[in-house]
Amino acid sequence: MLAPQKQQIIDLFNAALQPIIAGSELQPTVTLERPRDPSHGDVACNIAMQLAKPLKKNPRELAQALVAAVMAGAAEGKLIESAEIAGPGFINLRLTAAAKQQVVKTVLQEAAEYGKSQLGAGKKVLVEFVSANPTGPLHVGHGRQGALGDALSALFEVQGFDVTREFYYNDAGVQIATLAASVQARANGFKPGDAEWPETAYNGDYIADIAKDFLTQKTVAASDGEPVTASGDISDIESVRKFAVTYLRREQDLDLQAFGVKFDNYYLETSLYKDGKVNAAVDALKAAGVTYELDGALWLRTTDYGDDKDRVMKKTDGTYTYFVPDVAYHVVKWQRGFGKVINVQGSDHHGTIARVRAGLQAVNLGIPQGYPDYVLHKMVTVMKNGEEVKISKRAGSYVTLRDLIEWSAGEDSAADGAQGDAQDSPRDLTRGRDAVRFFLISRKADTEFVFDVDLALAKSDENPVYYVQYAHARICSVLAQWTGDEASLATVDLSPLTAPREASLLAKLAEYPDMLQHALEELGPHQVAFYLRDLAGELHSYYNAERVLVDNEALKMARLALMYATRQVLRNGLALIGVSAPARM
Repeated sequence: MLAPQKQQIIDLFNAALQPIIAGSELQPTVTLERPRDPSHGDVACNIAMQLAKPLKKNPRELAQALVAAVMAGAAEGKLIESAEIAGPGFINLRLTAAAKQQVVKTVLQEAAEYGKSQLGAGKKVLVEFVSANPTGPLHVGHGRQGALGDALSALFEVQGFDVTREFYYNDAGVQIATLAASVQARANGFKPGDAEWPETAYNGDYIADIAKDFLTQKTVAASDGEPVTASGDISDIESVRKFAVTYLRREQDLDLQAFGVKFDNYYLETSLYKDGKVNAAVDALKAAGVTYELDGALWLRTTDYGDDKDRVMKKTDGTYTYFVPDVAYHVVKWQRGFGKVINVQGSDHHGTIARVRAGLQAVNLGIPQGYPDYVLHKMVTVMKNGEEVKISKRAGSYVTLRDLIEWSAGEDSAADGAQGDAQDSPRDLTRGRDAVRFFLISRKADTEFVFDVDLALAKSDENPVYYVQYAHARICSVLAQWTGDEASLATVDLSPLTAPREASLLAKLAEYPDMLQHALEELGPHQVAFYLRDLAGELHSYYNAERVLVDNEALKMARLALMYATRQVLRNGLALIGVSAPARM
């Protein structure tokens, strides 16, 4: 049911209620739901059961009075076909065929805009995701963050919000020092297993690549910031650190580019110290009287804000614990005007939520409780050839996002090109990117996920992304066989669309806008993947049950319009999650 139709029915109920509640202080809210059993109708309303007790009326008698008034008001609207009362007072409505068919005209008229709203017009939201330490290639967990964060950002955008995608770089601290020491050791000729190799060093092949480029004084540049030229001086650890961080930021940029994820802003942890933001946050907490010193350390009274114990802010060696710059960073987010902030992070960050929120409450800046919101995801297990894959030669200790994209793309597509230039053709990773992005949002974030590379490569109904993309390609094939003017479909008579499978497909198309809103409210982009698979299932079932290009011209044109609308909604949903919609499979 489309939003205008839903509002029209709510208005009919509200008008019917006015004489019934006159003289009382009741202000009922009419809620419409879809019956769990389709045989019960298209729309269900329980307002009679809600009002029966306060009005001291029999719920079925109240429902009967409401039905009579609603049906009288709907007589001219060609919206409601029938109404019946079920059980203790449920009101079940059936829409007219014309009302159900209206979704096709709406989709054809709105096209790429179908499903969008202005719910968040004028409101800013910042979505922070990936935010990987620049100490190595992106791993599959970062990939899950990338898919979730980008799809979540798109959900906000289609509801009219002004969205900023942000990547926060932890380019300070122990891990960065370890990176610099690892590159320095490699540049000095040592490798993993040597007696001189640091025990905590990073062992991946990428460390050797960085060391080689550092010694040859290469220049590297990330997507933001100034280019960095290696000095080649192995003894200059600061030069090594600066080059290694920029090198890896560039590598992560390339991984994100292959994944189809773009950020609006990059924020460096080092800038928080450089700009005095960390000290300012600490001073604000001290001034608020929520800190104390004990055993040579500075503590924050996080227990005053619901934490299970107080937390150390500044250690005895004078360095800050890791949640302190996080507090400063979120103060900056608030000061930048982002009243809504969502962090997409691994579930291992769960312990930091209470202390970050406590710090933000304590600085007395008017930051609301529960700021920021968090979407925490669980780990991803990668299976290939029936076995779990745990390490990558490139990274040394984990499967990288680039590995996953390349494996899911299958054989090098350059091999399918012309003989003369096959070796020089860049590899098309679209298939791999599509599979990884779809798979990684196809489950709720808080559930563990097994990524089966063999399934991602399968050309079968069991592969969800193939199943959805094939539905789109199938419609393209039908429209191509027709060879008519697609623009003419916007004005066809849809009344022939009366088959049961057509009714199911029409109903699924009408669900799309509500699905987007629910997915946003629950911060659950997995619902988009669920919907797309359900819509593809309805399309395949319909295609197998009914011929589209029939001899009856009116029926053929109506079915072609339905096909066209279904293709558009598939495109809209796939685009939202960053997956392509191929015309051929």
